[in-house]
Amino acid sequence: MFLVNHSTASAAQHYMECTTQVTDDRHATVEVREDEEALEATVRRLGWRMYGTNQPQEQLSLAQAVLAYRHEYLVERSFGRLKGCPLSLSPMYVQRDEHATGLIRLLSIGLRVFTLLEFVARRQLTAEGAKLAGLYAGNAKRDTARPTAERLLEAFQEVTLTVVEGVHQTYRHLTALSPLQEHILELLSFSSQVYTRLCTVSYEPP
Repeated sequence: MFLVNHSTASAAQHYMECTTQVTDDRHATVEVREDEEALEATVRRLGWRMYGTNQPQEQLSLAQAVLAYRHEYLVERSFGRLKGCPLSLSPMYVQRDEHATGLIRLLSIGLRVFTLLEFVARRQLTAEGAKLAGLYAGNAKRDTARPTAERLLEAFQEVTLTVVEGVHQTYRHLTALSPLQEHILELLSFSSQVYTRLCTVSYEPP
């Protein structure tokens, strides 16, 4: 007499069925073709852009006119700079009207300084046909011929002036300027003395 464990037999049969695999290998070929009619219809829906200039074509070609338009000065950028960082104009937090007027005028002066600083640096780089590198944190090799005023000023954020006052003397120590910082000062036609002259030792007689 033989005893058969039906649960063991069912498990073995189930295992054999699971291990049986059927592989279906298929290949597909994709052919790309341009739908010229659909492309033309899409281009027509995109519309036209018109450029107007009083310069003769001999002095300003169509390609140059398009590039000049793309690089034109946008006054909206100044408004964005005035309302955002670093000027952060928020007159709604000022209670009196004259305070709001004074705040706007003060920050407008700062906006003029930003705009002039940026313009002078870019003009000098264009005249030299050079680019400025080292302004982007984490990417020291990245260069640009159109640096922003914010980037130029951020390059000086590590400059520290230490003042030690003694009994009769006051000592001042300034962080040494890096080559990048000195280069920026040269682009702006500034001498490094605008910083180094802060390190003079003052003496007061007893």
